[in-house]
This record gives sequence, C-alpha cells and structure tokens, in this order.
Amino acid sequence: MKKIILLVSCFILLYACNSNKSKKDNNEIERENSNEPLITEFETAADKDLLKKWYPLVIDKEDGGYYSQVTHDFKLGEEHNKMVVTQARHIWTNAKASKRNQEDSSFLKNAAHGFEFLRDIMWDKENGGFHNLVNKSGEPIIKKGEAKTAYGNSFAIYALAAYYDASGNEEALELAKKTFRWLEEHSHDNKYKGYFQHLEMNGTPVKRTAEMASTSDIGYKDQNSSIHLMEAFTELYRVWPNDLVGERLEELLLIIRDTIVNDDDYMNLFFERDWTPVSFKEKSKEEIKKHYYLDHISPGHDVETAFLMLDASEALGLKNDSLTLQTAKKMVDHSLETGWDKEVGGFYDGGYYFEGEDEITTVNDKKNWWAQAEGLNTLLIMAEKFPEDETNYRKYFNELWSYTKTYMIDQEQGGWYEWGIDKTPDAKTALKGHIWKATYHNYRALSHVADRLREMR
Repeated sequence: MKKIILLVSCFILLYACNSNKSKKDNNEIERENSNEPLITEFETAADKDLLKKWYPLVIDKEDGGYYSQVTHDFKLGEEHNKMVVTQARHIWTNAKASKRNQEDSSFLKNAAHGFEFLRDIMWDKENGGFHNLVNKSGEPIIKKGEAKTAYGNSFAIYALAAYYDASGNEEALELAKKTFRWLEEHSHDNKYKGYFQHLEMNGTPVKRTAEMASTSDIGYKDQNSSIHLMEAFTELYRVWPNDLVGERLEELLLIIRDTIVNDDDYMNLFFERDWTPVSFKEKSKEEIKKHYYLDHISPGHDVETAFLMLDASEALGLKNDSLTLQTAKKMVDHSLETGWDKEVGGFYDGGYYFEGEDEITTVNDKKNWWAQAEGLNTLLIMAEKFPEDETNYRKYFNELWSYTKTYMIDQEQGGWYEWGIDKTPDAKTALKGHIWKATYHNYRALSHVADRLREMR
C-alpha cells in the first residue's frame, strides 16, 4: 500500500513540475513574442530609417571626412564647415554599426574614412590637440576662445576608442592615448579637478575676464564637457585600462554625481573654476530669460547623464554602486515629474525654479531630438533595474517611443526632425543635419534599446 501511495505522490509531483515548467515556458514565450515586434521596430528605425539615409550620402570623397549639412529630404546642403564633434560622432556611429552588422563592410570603411580625416587634417601637428572647427577643405576656423575645446577632444577620444575596438587599428588607439595625454597636460585642473573647457590654440585654458559678455560661457567649467569627457574616458578605459584613465574617469564620475548634480536632483550647467554654480536665480525674470543658456534645468541632459554615470561605474568595475544608481534614479524621477509633457509625452527643453514659486516653470516647451533619444535609452534601463517601482518606467518608455514615432521620426523622408513637430511644425522642412546634429544620439538609443529588449526577453 505504501508503495502505491509513494508512486501516486511521485506522479502528482512530476505532473505539477511539468505543469509549472509548461507555464514558465509559456510565460517566457509570451514575453519574447511581446518584445519581438518592438525589437523589429527599433532595428528598422536604426538601420533603414537612419543609417541607410545618412550613409554613404555624407561621405565627402573630395576633401575627406563627412559633409555637415543635410536637407529635410536628404540632399546635401550648402554649408560644410566641419566640427570635430560631428566628425567624431560619425566615426563612432559607423564603428558601432560595424560591430552590429558584421556582414556589411561599408560601416567599417566609413569609420576608417573619418579616422583618416581626424588624423591627417583635424589634429594640430604643431600644438597638439584637435582643432574645433575647419572649413570643408580642412583649414582651421578660429573663433575667439574656442580654438580648441575639451568637449571636442573628448569626442575624438570617444570615436578613436570605438574605431579601435571595431577595427583593431593600433594607430587609432595611439591617437586616442595622445589626445588623452594632451588634455591631461593642458586642460586638467590639478587644483580643483575636472577640466577647463575653452582652450587657446596652444592649449592654454581661456580665463574669464570682466570684458566678456555676461551671456557668454567662455572661461566657465560646465556640465556638458564634463559628462562627455566621462563618456569618452569610459569608452577609452574599456579598450585601454590605464591607471590614470581610470583615475580621471572616477574623478569625473564623483564630480558629476556629487557636485554638478545638486541636492534637488538636477544638474547645474556652468561653474566657476572652484565648481561654484553660475546662477541668476536672484535676478529678475528678464535677466534670467536673457541668461537662459547658462542657467536652467535641462531634463534631456539629466536623463542622458543618468545613463552615462551608470556606464562609467560599470566600466570602472564598481561593485554594488548603489549611490550612483540612486542618484541616477532621482535625476530621472525629477525629469519625469518636472520636464515631461503629460499631454502627448516627450521631454521639454528646459524649466526653471523662480524665487518665491513652489512649482517649476517650463520656460521652453519645445522638444529636441537628442533628449528624446537619450530618454528612450535611460527609461528602459530604469524599467529593467526597477521593474516594480511605482513610477512605472516601462509605461513612460512606451509613451516616449509612441511620441518619437509620431512627432520626431520623419515617416516619409526618414531620419529624425531636430524638434518635435507637435510644438515645432516648421521642423518638417528644416535641416536634418548640421554640425550639431548627426546620428550619434539616436543611433545609440535605438541600438541600445534593441539590444536591451533582447536581453530582457
């Protein structure tokens, strides 16, 4: 009798296990199937609607590098001064695309084409460092206080490291190392840490003087160059784990996380040398508006920096870095609470906390392309890391993708508008590309999201 009971019990247990396994398998299949159409959407948006529209269109076979101006219907424009930032971003995009599309050799050729222009034309052979801006044929265009920038050189490092990773080209890695050392010698602030942004032709930091316009950022330190230096050193450290690179990367992470991000969970934008924020908070609203560029809240930069901090922490191998994760989460939460369009979705360009007012005021409700792209990437990261959080990041991610498809991606001509057409309908016929707009923000977001959705299946 006991044997019969034991056999029956085993049969019941085996049935239950198989039943649970079947349910688990069905749940996994359901999740996989639910993500599959979305993965296809992001892959299509990255490849057909972005990469194939831009390349090889912008390859300048006459003077090297990449053309800068692209019209709304993807024809070459007329203005083709070349900024190191844009040139480097094209290299980075093509290097990354080559790793995701290894059967297509054109992307690596595109990246090599851009690398040669950086090496042969944009690098200053007399003084070192990369020129910030050259004309189409490669002659330097010198703007006062902006002959060279830490920001521009950071993107060169970012591109060179990515190109080396994709190609194995040792010359690219050596140039990345050379650029890092040039910044170390000329731009790094050994007293207060961080980096001086504006540099003379010989690398001397530009000092701010009383003669400079109050609206000018020349001579200030800033969050934007800091976050992109951190981004560049993250990319470099992964292919060249040099001790000093790691030290500077961690230094930037701590400055950004603990100083640039303030107690109200958003970043101040510009700073004196000792990291005192530049603020016009006690001025009149007219003065604040006049100095908007220097002093406002930028949801796009906050959600972007949340990702860049987490990426830097991961590259450094910081285990259980809960402080960086919680700071990133607070920045995203603040951006959703104060910079999100609750009607149709999307992140506004900027807001401000005026003295004596309890709530934030949206001072620019336009929505730029890069903020929405960075938002997609970061929101999905938050959804993965905090799946049960009451904020429901996945809901916001879904809403932002719906907004982006409707108002940001050009469904007829391809590519992305510079501004969401819900607020800026004229963007439909505005330039698709210029020295400040190419493919880096949106390609990174689309490819990262597609890859992460696969991992979440």
